[in-house]
Amino acid sequence: MTENKLLKARVRARMARTGESYSTAHRHVVAARENSRAVPGVVTGYDGFDAYTHRHSALSARLLTQAGCEIDEPLACGLGGGIGFMYAVFEYKQVDHPLLTIVAQHHPQPWLPTVAEHLGIGLSTQHSSSARAALGKLEKQLTEGRPALLLVARGELPWHHDGLPEEAADPYPVVVAGARDDSFLVDDVPGGPQLLGADQLAQAWSAHRKGRHELTTVASVPSAVDLREGARGALGLTVRHLTGPVLGNAFDVNFGFSGMEKLAAELREPRKKAGWVSRFGEPAAFAYATTRLAECLTTAYTAPGATRPLYAKFLTRTADLLEAPALHEAAEAVAASGAQWEALAEQARAAAEASAGDVAPGEVFARLAEHVDAAADHERRATELIRSAVSV
Repeated sequence: MTENKLLKARVRARMARTGESYSTAHRHVVAARENSRAVPGVVTGYDGFDAYTHRHSALSARLLTQAGCEIDEPLACGLGGGIGFMYAVFEYKQVDHPLLTIVAQHHPQPWLPTVAEHLGIGLSTQHSSSARAALGKLEKQLTEGRPALLLVARGELPWHHDGLPEEAADPYPVVVAGARDDSFLVDDVPGGPQLLGADQLAQAWSAHRKGRHELTTVASVPSAVDLREGARGALGLTVRHLTGPVLGNAFDVNFGFSGMEKLAAELREPRKKAGWVSRFGEPAAFAYATTRLAECLTTAYTAPGATRPLYAKFLTRTADLLEAPALHEAAEAVAASGAQWEALAEQARAAAEASAGDVAPGEVFARLAEHVDAAADHERRATELIRSAVSV
């Protein structure tokens, strides 16, 4: 693809994301490209740092586009598995209230490998026994024009020191797009690329034990990517993980529609220990739970609207690609679900900010449960429409 054609495609992708006019989107894309090229060592053409919706999809789209397989964020979202749901509450003696986690995107498969698998793209993953060796391999890949995906410990990145302690050691994917002197350009959306010293990068890269010194690059791209077949496979994956089972063990009760039902039931439970009134009824725990709930449906392990608005765009695109009109209806149902998750997050956030004497936890939790029920109903409708459209 010529540079001019690639530029036009990126402008159209930004227009679809932001609703901007062509001239406005063109100005932003060109400015982002020039900013990236102004940093010596940045891979030529690695741009588009300014706007994104879902970080895993954005990182995957950027990496694959640079490798010659141009996809945008909605496609990367759907091909990575799209939407999902996992709800869990963990209790530890050293913490004075239970810890809440909701993952509202496809889970637990890693995003980039899932996208690559659906497109028939080959990835190369290297491991090193030391930080020094790993940095050497990274520099070699960048010299050869290949950005790399790294798994780091989020809390070791200097711009994430204000994050939640329970997320500090989480596996956190970033893309290293270039190098300058003894620093690396780390793409960690949101916020655009950051220059990070080699020592700091090595520390963050070493701190996440499971992904320590793991480096992933694109090894091969087929001459003709079968997007239709890839989209069909991805749709099936999303439906299977919403309807279950996901892991094949007892923890599956926390996934998909089963997880949504469990969340709604525990939100409404007034007396039992597993209910939210018992777990999160006290003022400090209530503020934590409602704040955390809003985060989990907006930014933590997801995107705004629990990733549903972005996935609805993927369904709309796929409806035309597969000539399956029912997917337009599925997109509408998923968008309606996203509106319910957005409303739930907003109500949770407002409750967290209210004075303790102005809220009744049980009443708040019951109202939140209504949104969970409504969102689940829309998503059940969407899964049936997807099944009927593409026989998954």
